[in-house]
Amino acid sequence: MDKRKKTNSVQVGSIKIGSEHPIVIQSMTSTPTSDVNRTVEQIIRLNEAGSEVIRMTVNDSKAAESVISIKNRLIQSNCNVPLVGDFHFNGHILLTEYQETASILDKYRINPGNIGTSNKYDANFESIINIAIANDKPIRIGGNWGSINKSILNDMIIEKESHKSSISYSDLIKKALIKSVIDSANMAQEIGLPANKIILSCKTSDIASLVDIYRELSKTDYPLHLGLTEAGMGKDGMIASTSALSILLYEGIGDTIRVSLTPESDEDRVNEVFVCKEILSSLNLRKFKPRVVSCPGCGRTSSDYFIKLSRNINQLVENKMSEWKNIYPGVESMTIAVMGCIVNGPGESKHADIGISLPGDNEDPHAPVFIDGKKFKTLSGPDIEGEFINILQGYIETKYRNT
Repeated sequence: MDKRKKTNSVQVGSIKIGSEHPIVIQSMTSTPTSDVNRTVEQIIRLNEAGSEVIRMTVNDSKAAESVISIKNRLIQSNCNVPLVGDFHFNGHILLTEYQETASILDKYRINPGNIGTSNKYDANFESIINIAIANDKPIRIGGNWGSINKSILNDMIIEKESHKSSISYSDLIKKALIKSVIDSANMAQEIGLPANKIILSCKTSDIASLVDIYRELSKTDYPLHLGLTEAGMGKDGMIASTSALSILLYEGIGDTIRVSLTPESDEDRVNEVFVCKEILSSLNLRKFKPRVVSCPGCGRTSSDYFIKLSRNINQLVENKMSEWKNIYPGVESMTIAVMGCIVNGPGESKHADIGISLPGDNEDPHAPVFIDGKKFKTLSGPDIEGEFINILQGYIETKYRNT
């Protein structure tokens, strides 16, 4: 894995974003911001699931007014997650008219593709930047190929035609997106916003295009917000987002991530946070809970005992993690192996912090347990699961107890 690209540190509420800090997980509410009760409930759920920065749309006066009530309710609930206002079209108006909202929000997201037409863009953009400066707030300049700056794109098309260039339309889109956010960042600095108050993003729903764009953006010093826009629903969206983000993160690109999944219900919104955590954990960029390694099974493992044990160990980790993280610091980095036969079972168990190798078909009905690479004990009989869980809990108590 490549070393992370060096980027500025940007303070967003209580969170720092940049190459000197852990990669930050973000999410966005799906509720109408004017619905204070539902929005507060969803923000709390997202934060409890692991979202460290939460964005919400501020699209009209009702939403702008509601931000104040939302913040107060969150404080009462002891939820201090940084809040980002997502502005499109009328952000300059709303931030000017609702000054308390401007002071409460921890960051403003600006889309250079819809902040104004070519003759109004500069004035509208400058208005938001001056408000950010006055309130000491950072911004994210977030381009999206679904709302690309038409003025920049049209200029590039005209230049292409006049020079009879062979550049493809898709490459023009990428160039226009990159130019729009970098030009906006330069303009913000010219107005007076420091570089350490600026985060960039350029989102597309095409993985190859996204990778190309962010490789180019990574040549700047601005922290980068990664995300595959409109990734889709369910497994398709999870796989697409994981593919895109993993490539960039492996190359050291990216300081904060968001997975954009189409939810099947309001409750499913937290799934995007879980996917972010799994991506970072799988790449060893951050750890949130012990990893349970288990084999897929084959003809040697027609018994489903190892499957049940793996499921139960995973459930144990999920149920206990909120308790463990407070009294067992470092437990989130632990690896537990639950293997189903002698082929890879002992070896994989030795690689883990603690592991068990269950017998496959026609194998000796014993299950060796390995701790820190060495054989610890061999289990047999009707309660292998219970015995292994007791050994596991004892291991955690001994190794990770916060003394």
